[in-house]
Amino acid sequence: MNQAAVLKSEAFSEQLTRIRRHLHQHPELSNEETETTAYIASLLKSKGIRVVDYGLKTGVIAEIGGQLDGPIVALRADIDALAIQEETGLPYASVYPGKMHACGHDYHTASLIGAAYMLKQQEKQLNGTVRLIFQPAEEKASGARQVVRSGALHEVEAIFGLHNKPDLPVGTIGIAGGPLMAAADGFTVSITGAGSHAAVPESGVDPIVAASHIVTALQSIVSRNVSALQSAVISVTKIHSGTSWNIIPETALLDGTIRTFDEKVREDVLARFVQVTEGVAAALGAKAEIRWTEGPPPVVNDWSLVKLADEAAAAIGLEIVRPVPSPAGEDFAVYQKEVPGLFVFFGTSGSKEWHHPAFDVDERALPFSAAYLSQIAVGYLNSRHNAGNA
Repeated sequence: MNQAAVLKSEAFSEQLTRIRRHLHQHPELSNEETETTAYIASLLKSKGIRVVDYGLKTGVIAEIGGQLDGPIVALRADIDALAIQEETGLPYASVYPGKMHACGHDYHTASLIGAAYMLKQQEKQLNGTVRLIFQPAEEKASGARQVVRSGALHEVEAIFGLHNKPDLPVGTIGIAGGPLMAAADGFTVSITGAGSHAAVPESGVDPIVAASHIVTALQSIVSRNVSALQSAVISVTKIHSGTSWNIIPETALLDGTIRTFDEKVREDVLARFVQVTEGVAAALGAKAEIRWTEGPPPVVNDWSLVKLADEAAAAIGLEIVRPVPSPAGEDFAVYQKEVPGLFVFFGTSGSKEWHHPAFDVDERALPFSAAYLSQIAVGYLNSRHNAGNA
């Protein structure tokens, strides 16, 4: 089935919609995607697509092609859901309380399954191999590392992926070289002072005062340590301390996140965070201990792959836009540390942003995203074949 036929095929569109809705109804959290894994594998095997065992607990790796000599190119989709109670009111809403595909991973998975079906139909003509990566645990920023450790990226020359974008209309695609999504690191700061009666604060060390000064001081890092030509975000999202109105507690707790688009900026901001936090606490007689939750690095697209993506998008009639980078994190970045990669935003005309309990996608985008993934894989293999024969 060629690209034009795919985009006109109501049967293909309905097939992908059924797959997406089944996934949407049966969301599973990170590293718990056992039903999802079995469902994906069964769909692939039903079309004669070979599933390859890399020892992953959840997630599916499959391959198409290899009948003609050529490189391996990878396509990736994430499969996990979020711990959110769905509020869409859809007839195919989640059947599992407190679990929801609120980030569109069901859409990504259905898109890659559709691309797999298309690639299978032209398997004998593929100038190499397409490796399909249905990745677990993106929301925990650990799934890509699991895939890399499994060896599933072995001999892969390049990797491509996509993410739905609610603020882009169906029929558009956001393609850009360089930074596209942010490094997303988390922090917990434990501040220890000395408890006392609230009426005699001089007899103790107030961790709430120390925490308040730390929160204020942290805001100076971006404004005074990051160039105006760069960007960073430091957000303290939780403060917890105390048990009673008349007791100065011994400890206070801060949680939050740091977002950066450049590895050097990331390194500098994290180092400065430690200096400010520990220094302010010490100045007020308290002690601060920092525990990091290392998130994915920034998604930085390989400029050499942009032209290929533009050509693939144009081939199926998509409108190309150059998107503004998103401060959200994406562990597709882990693959880009290993091999050249390109990640794009796909227009899905949504009314709610990612992680909202009423999030949904416009399913008319499914054939476009499936066709794009198929086209970019074929385009890459053909470009490498043509370069070798030049």
